Amino acid sequence: MRIRVKDHVKLQADRMARIALATTERAQLDLYCVAPGQAQRPHTHGNQDKIYYVLEGKGRFTVGAETQTLEAGDATVARAGVEHGLLNEGAAPLLVLVVVTPPPPHA
Repeated sequence: MRIRVKDHVKLQADRMARIALATTERAQLDLYCVAPGQAQRPHTHGNQDKIYYVLEGKGRFTVGAETQTLEAGDATVARAGVEHGLLNEGAAPLLVLVVVTPPPPHA
């Protein structure tokens, strides 16, 4: 399956856009489109790991007690049970590929 990520980019004025790109029994691939000033509130997943990979832009990512600025080409991992979230503090859109494993039950 070929996925042209750029074809799925969609920014929303009121909140971060989460676009499901693909789901299997073992993993889910999402695209987060985060306009300047938008955030994903800190939250946890009891039994799911999450990998963030920044495609474009720059954002502040919090995983557990660690907060760091990531930009295009950077990645971070939030293990199951660890609080995580992100904030686009920049002036440009933040595009992030996100892998969740296993996929959430509602996927």
